[in-house]
Amino acid sequence: MTLTGIAPTVFDELESAVRTYCRRFPTVFTKASGHHMWDEQGRVHVDLLAGAGSLNYGHNPAAIKAAVVDYLLDDGIVQGLDLHTSAKAEFLRRFREVVLAPRGLEYRIQFTGPTGANAVEAAFKTARRVTGRTDIVAFTGGFHGLSLGALAASATAFKRGAAGVPLSHVTRMPYEGFTGEGADTLDHLARFLDDPGSGVDLPAAFVVETVQGEGGLAAASPRWLRGLADLAAARGILLIVDDIQTGCGRTGTFFSFEEAGIVPDLVCLAKSISGLGLPMALVLIRPELDQLGPGEHSGTFRGNNLAFVAATAALDHWADPAFTTRLRDNATVLGGLLDELARTHARTGCAVRGRGMIRGLAFTDEGLAEKVSRAAFARRLLVETSGARGQVLKIMPPLAMDEDELRRAVAVLDDAIATAARGDGP
Repeated sequence: MTLTGIAPTVFDELESAVRTYCRRFPTVFTKASGHHMWDEQGRVHVDLLAGAGSLNYGHNPAAIKAAVVDYLLDDGIVQGLDLHTSAKAEFLRRFREVVLAPRGLEYRIQFTGPTGANAVEAAFKTARRVTGRTDIVAFTGGFHGLSLGALAASATAFKRGAAGVPLSHVTRMPYEGFTGEGADTLDHLARFLDDPGSGVDLPAAFVVETVQGEGGLAAASPRWLRGLADLAAARGILLIVDDIQTGCGRTGTFFSFEEAGIVPDLVCLAKSISGLGLPMALVLIRPELDQLGPGEHSGTFRGNNLAFVAATAALDHWADPAFTTRLRDNATVLGGLLDELARTHARTGCAVRGRGMIRGLAFTDEGLAEKVSRAAFARRLLVETSGARGQVLKIMPPLAMDEDELRRAVAVLDDAIATAARGDGP
């Protein structure tokens, strides 16, 4: 498909071949608001991609955007390294007030480089420092980033293959459901850890996603997560929850682990923490584990003050009971709509995965998800695929999307699935 308007070959001529999303959605976008994106031809697209989880509140939410614009117009500090700034102080106070205190959580906040992968790297360093051990246990289907330490914990062969060097100090264990329905993967893990003949060293930490955003939308049950936390605590292993894609409300609560009633030792947040798609990442650390020294995990862009301002404004959502009620209602509506979609397309083996507002549709034919994504794009709906084989359609609308708009978007998906299942073109 050829791009039009802006010089049609400029991307091919100048941009690296590593680009991905633009290949799936080949048009030139010019503006966005809420759950809509406009291309250069003026066509409106409905966005169920949500910046891969970095736009939980939609594109350019008015209150957050206004806070950033006002801060800029007032010559607020933009680049602050890790200097004390009023923007950072206000974010820290607001985060404690709105997120930590109501949940009875006591964490130190480490600002890392602005990517989720950098937060994961920092969490691994902390776990290794605290325990004096080197290995990390990660799980099948997991994705934690593309820098070498985070990539070692990521499971997808395609992404791991780009490293060019051995990826070490990570032991892979089966996620819940990986070895078949009813199989006790925690018992499997415990046996490997406790048997001196297993060849598995006691790790520094477990790293886990409660819902595997890039791993096909597999979702761990609260019972499994509680069991994992208990297993870790009993053996002096730290528990790291990677909430980079599933945090900030994506599963229906601010943290994805709240339903399970666990308190991880470390929590990685990024993507939607800034509320406006501005780069920002952090690690929440139990105070006694905050053992890295000054400068041992640094980075120029830890001090993205625009992100602090946006993140502070985004937290206003969580101080508003109406927002959390609407989020729960939307999650219920979306789940019901997708369950109905699965029944309608039962011949495709359609099955609903995920939780809250991060959902997936898996099909018996693993190639069907890709065909549905293409058919949806032809209908001006942006929806990507997930899983090691791209076998699951991934659905991530803005958290507070209007219910009628949710229904319209799922109706477009319905049509796209029917078209793809028939083998028709887009």
